[in-house]
Amino acid sequence: MIRYLTRRVAQSLMTVLLVTLVIFLIVRLIGDPTHLMLPPEATEADRALLRHQMGLDRPVAVQYGSYLLHLLQGQLGMSYRFSRPALDVVLGALGPTLLLTSSALGLGILVGVPLGAIAAVRRGGAVDQCAKLFAVLGQAAPPFLFSLLFIRLFSIQLSWFPTNGYGTFWHLVMPAVALGWYSAAGIMRLTRSSMSEVLDTEYIKFARIKGVPERTIIFRHALRNALLPMITFTALQFGILMGGAVSVEFIFSWPGIGRLILDSISNLDYTVVQAAVTVGALIFTLLNLAVDVLYAYVDPRIRYA
Repeated sequence: MIRYLTRRVAQSLMTVLLVTLVIFLIVRLIGDPTHLMLPPEATEADRALLRHQMGLDRPVAVQYGSYLLHLLQGQLGMSYRFSRPALDVVLGALGPTLLLTSSALGLGILVGVPLGAIAAVRRGGAVDQCAKLFAVLGQAAPPFLFSLLFIRLFSIQLSWFPTNGYGTFWHLVMPAVALGWYSAAGIMRLTRSSMSEVLDTEYIKFARIKGVPERTIIFRHALRNALLPMITFTALQFGILMGGAVSVEFIFSWPGIGRLILDSISNLDYTVVQAAVTVGALIFTLLNLAVDVLYAYVDPRIRYA
């Protein structure tokens, strides 16, 4: 187990390092931030002086090495737009994003698991067909399309929910549903597939021959075993939802990391972009590491593979 943990921690560190390198190179393609930081009448000498003060005139490899050194010290640079540490700006937006993604994932589990289980038990029936249609809609249409449809229907025509904003339960409903539908569709499909396999196994048939009540077979034997693959899938869904939250946050004016990244890109505030992506990569990597460890604990075959 210790060898497995060591290997997974090393792989996680390499993943985070690779993400920081890629985003460091990409943000430097966005543009020169001195064009926004200096007035239009500034001379080229003024811009060159500011680039020198910001360290932008040094080789990219030197800049990246300095960035990693500061990262190890918990410093991710200063935001040019907010004149505050970029990490503080990102952490301020992290709470709303975690609230939105957690709500969407919770909604996906609450809807996807029961619907998938019922569809597996009643394969070929009306519920199964409706569940398949639900899954196709959820995985074919992107969250931003649901967001626009929900605003049109529930905000403009019915006036049930506010079009945008943050702070109350009613502000959360439409963004969470728009984002969580995709997750619910994926969880439903996996639950249905996994549970169908379990229901066709010999020990389930043997339990039925012995006269075990159908409810006990479904909930105690079939559903419990079918949910094991959901551990990894749910963690991956959380990372996917954090990425998908960008468009939803922008449409609903949700003050999360996704909207912050888009605003920072348009304002060439690349220290905030770097900090936001680095924090997101750390969260996603730590979550996957925790899930892998939990999975290895539950299934010993994995740590000896």
